[in-house]
Amino acid sequence: MFSNNLNIRTKNGVTYITFPKLEKTGLVNHLFTTRLGGVSDGKYKSMNVSFLNGDKRENVLKNYQILCDCLGFDINNLILSRQTHTDNIKTVTEEHRGTGIFKESFCDIDGLITNVPKVALVTQYADCTPLVFLDPEKKVIATSHAGWRGTVKEIGKKTVEKMKQEFGCNPDDIIAGIGPCIKQCCYEVDDPVYNEFKKLSYLKTDKIFLKKENGKYMLDLLEANKQILINSGIREENIDLSDICTCCNCDTMHSHRATNGERGNLGLIIELK
Repeated sequence: MFSNNLNIRTKNGVTYITFPKLEKTGLVNHLFTTRLGGVSDGKYKSMNVSFLNGDKRENVLKNYQILCDCLGFDINNLILSRQTHTDNIKTVTEEHRGTGIFKESFCDIDGLITNVPKVALVTQYADCTPLVFLDPEKKVIATSHAGWRGTVKEIGKKTVEKMKQEFGCNPDDIIAGIGPCIKQCCYEVDDPVYNEFKKLSYLKTDKIFLKKENGKYMLDLLEANKQILINSGIREENIDLSDICTCCNCDTMHSHRATNGERGNLGLIIELK
């Protein structure tokens, strides 16, 4: 696994990824996990952050504690949701700490927002696109889960709109990261998916889809989400864009497609300091 665009770091045996533009602000703790450095075994090996895919609860809790120890998160401050490829986004505060890890999870929530320090937002992935946001002026963070369904529902744009509506954020100030996901090289889709994207008239689909001789398409989720974020008002120069394919790197990243669903989950964790 290699990246020209993101930081790949190893600490205490844990390999994780950070976004340079977010890191440079000094305002947040954040990381995106790899498979490396956890205690899970079998198909979940070794850093799995999902309680819902059959892994032992004690292993997942230990994995979270290991991650928290890396950057100084408090495990009691984590907030997880049950993601179902929606465009539902929830604003959370200190009262929600522990949700999804020590308290019942939110259901059908694929994005989280907060302006409260030490409230750690967690979203999960295994080929879908991680989206992360920071408004350094208003001190607001957000993270969203964008598979092809969430992408075409414009969850990235809707996250920005919710940041504007609830906290007065200016998209011109927002720094965003588009994290490791399945890249165009590995993501074949068919006409129904292509047709859904065509409904978004502002998308430059010639840059998002590569048509194959078999009539199917190779989909670029990174490019699609970048276009959606730019359309939401975020400046291109404020976006960190991943160059890591989770499917190509399934030895170090959990990939749904590479393993036919026999896998754990990667996680993105972010909190305001």
